[in-house]
Amino acid sequence: MSEPVKLTAKENLIQTLKYFCFAASAGAIQLISFTVLTELNIFHDSSNPYGPSYFIALVLSVLWNFTFNRKFTFKSATNIPIAMLKVFAYYLVFTPASIWWGNALTFRFSQHWMQYVVLVGTMLVNGVTEFLYQRFFVFGKSINTNESGQKEEERKREQTGKGV
Repeated sequence: MSEPVKLTAKENLIQTLKYFCFAASAGAIQLISFTVLTELNIFHDSSNPYGPSYFIALVLSVLWNFTFNRKFTFKSATNIPIAMLKVFAYYLVFTPASIWWGNALTFRFSQHWMQYVVLVGTMLVNGVTEFLYQRFFVFGKSINTNESGQKEEERKREQTGKGV
């Protein structure tokens, strides 16, 4: 594999904005699925239903977010199973921690609406930390390596006169 691409400040900004647009759509999936599970009282036998509802909603949003950001934001042709394992490693740490603090906070503050406050706060922490993890660890050396990214790099070389 060749050297990792160097992105300009404008390209980094565009990449960041793209990431957070896809993350917002994943957040919508997470919020809707969490709301359905919570309001239908799916886990009514649980002493604190936040954890199971949150976990299912998180898995759905992660699958969405990974798929679209790999292809369109980072434009990576990296080995998908390896990239998924790296993201899985992130979630091996983030998921238990976020379920722990989510359960602790929603149990401590038992108002129904508090589940949504905790969820949104957790989603913000997740969005920022996962962006940094994916940008620099998962896809850092493979940005613009898929077909679309290669075309973009070719256009940049032509514009700067560096050719092929």
